[in-house]
Amino acid sequence: MSPKITTELLKQLRQVMKSPKYVQEPVQAYIVPSGDAHQSEYIAPCDCRRAFISGFDGSAGTAIVTEQHAAMWTDGRYFLQAAHQMDNNWTLMKMGLKDTPTQEDWLVSVLPEGSKVGVDPFIIPADQWKRMSKALRSAGHDLVPVKENLIDMIWTDCPQRPCKPLITLDLSYTGVSWRDKIVALRSKMAERKVLWFVVTALDEVAWLFNLRGSDVEYNPVFFAYAVIGMNTIRLFIDGDRMTDPAVREHLQLDSTLDPEFKIQVMPYGSILSELQAVGAGLSPKEKVWLSDKASYALTEAIPKAYRYLTPYTPICIAKAVKNASETEGMRRAHIKDAVALCELFNWLEKEVPKGTVTEIIAADKAEEFRSQQKDFVELSFGTISSTGPNGAIIHYKPVPETNRTLSVNEIYLLDSGAQYKDGTTDVTRTMHFGTPSAYEKECFTYVLKGHIAVSAAIFPNGTKGHLLDSFARSALWDCGLDYLHGTGHGVGSFLNVHEGPCGISYKTFADEPLEAGMIVSDEPGYYEDGSFGIRIENVVLVIPAETKYNFKNRGSLTFEPLTLVPIQTKMIDVNLLTQKEILIYSISACFPWVVSPFPSPGERKKLRKRKARKRMNGNQVPIGLSYGGACWGKPVRSYHFINPGTQRVVVPHHHHHHHLIPFLPMGQDFSKCKPYSRSMWPP
Repeated sequence: MSPKITTELLKQLRQVMKSPKYVQEPVQAYIVPSGDAHQSEYIAPCDCRRAFISGFDGSAGTAIVTEQHAAMWTDGRYFLQAAHQMDNNWTLMKMGLKDTPTQEDWLVSVLPEGSKVGVDPFIIPADQWKRMSKALRSAGHDLVPVKENLIDMIWTDCPQRPCKPLITLDLSYTGVSWRDKIVALRSKMAERKVLWFVVTALDEVAWLFNLRGSDVEYNPVFFAYAVIGMNTIRLFIDGDRMTDPAVREHLQLDSTLDPEFKIQVMPYGSILSELQAVGAGLSPKEKVWLSDKASYALTEAIPKAYRYLTPYTPICIAKAVKNASETEGMRRAHIKDAVALCELFNWLEKEVPKGTVTEIIAADKAEEFRSQQKDFVELSFGTISSTGPNGAIIHYKPVPETNRTLSVNEIYLLDSGAQYKDGTTDVTRTMHFGTPSAYEKECFTYVLKGHIAVSAAIFPNGTKGHLLDSFARSALWDCGLDYLHGTGHGVGSFLNVHEGPCGISYKTFADEPLEAGMIVSDEPGYYEDGSFGIRIENVVLVIPAETKYNFKNRGSLTFEPLTLVPIQTKMIDVNLLTQKEILIYSISACFPWVVSPFPSPGERKKLRKRKARKRMNGNQVPIGLSYGGACWGKPVRSYHFINPGTQRVVVPHHHHHHHLIPFLPMGQDFSKCKPYSRSMWPP
């Protein structure tokens, strides 16, 4: 991977930092955050300003350019990637390491006295502005808003802002109408005695109106703002997409509605002037509610005395707690996703030994299998398909320059997901197509122990996710290992694959407590630079837990796995697992839901001819179904899964008959069982 040569770009940027054409006064430093005007993690090409100036295109990072220096702050997911993508004009600041200075401390150390630090006020969140401004001011410097984005001034071929058609979602997907969501929001506003609520996050706008879009790759969102009053609704959006009859009917734009539900459609670019007008018309004690992560520009449009700022909005929290329809949709999405991945793994086991499968081919094949599933829309993020040393680059994306061939001699890590109309998926599996070394198995098993520890955790109501992060690391810590990323993130429902306000990470203590109905990932890992990467990721649902006692009647919670993809058993050193972990693994990691196709009578006949049932420990155990039936060499369009607790096959579609298939008893010590099918199938 060749780094981007940035010498000329930095020269141009430093020139506009001093030009009276673009700045009222010269700025001695310019900050380039990674987000957009909505503070999105994943952004449209036109907003990739940090990637343009530096070459580093990871999803998180902040660039700062001074007259003499250029520095990039990013977290442990991207240390290797940033080092590969940036040239020697840049200094990599590794966030989370004790010797790495904060952005403010670094600026104070390199700037001349009385310097001005510029930033686009639409791109920086208000809470970050407040923190940084205070630190710089105390050292004699000023943080100043620069009206024109200086990167845009030198980016001559910047792409146009997308304005793509919208998707409407009915109640079968959302569970709640947009009108009922407005009513619930206004109820929260009344509780806090605020007159106006400003919706700035793209996924919050999409969720509130039960709409989806495709303006940002992998994220089904669209560029819009909304301002909700107690009797008015204003939607700021551009383009002719609001002329679509389906959208007009969905939003009832041409219907006679009560005034409080009539949506006023306004130009996207008019949000600032409209907010300024709202602020100017406020009476004493009237308030406007914004997230403290809204842009500094929009926050400043409301006079300080009239602002009501919170870290998380009521929409953010309501969106995170999935209702019954959303939860069932997520279950359906994960069934389909597991079928696709089981087909992929079956294909890989056949093809990898031939030496013809590259990282890019494997990633494309994963998308191909997913695209065959009902209601598939797109991927939920760029597929991380990495073999051997590329696996140690935590958020690696294969490109032609780095594209390795999968082999029987290296670990392969696949982190991938999809957007279906009924849910969002994100799953990581690590596998070996030959014989893993004892050390690779040891490391994998430590990661698995951490994965099990989180998945099986029982914790009191009111617990924040960051308190569970060390559960995932304990086995690694015991032997002096660790990983430099969080353990889990919230997951949207046909929305952003990374969603607040919940998560499982040591990096923040500002997360909201976990609640039943929230969906998060459980993804510990271990990465050996230059050798391999290991990660095991499931998406899990927070559910109530039954416990022997109930301290102060506060109740308990635990996790239910939604991900149904098997874990490769050849990577496990069972001697490192406790009996309790073996029991939990057999129940939680492999056996609760075993995905397979629904066999037709003809297919069942083939299975019988191939002796597809094998007696083990006195139980009839189905084999030949390990990869969702991909062994039959055709796309799976109809499938079932087996719940060993009830011994019942559950058919998620409209089949009128259920098969009862005996299954290996839960709690079976699989270390004493010989694997009887392909390596991905639990023994």
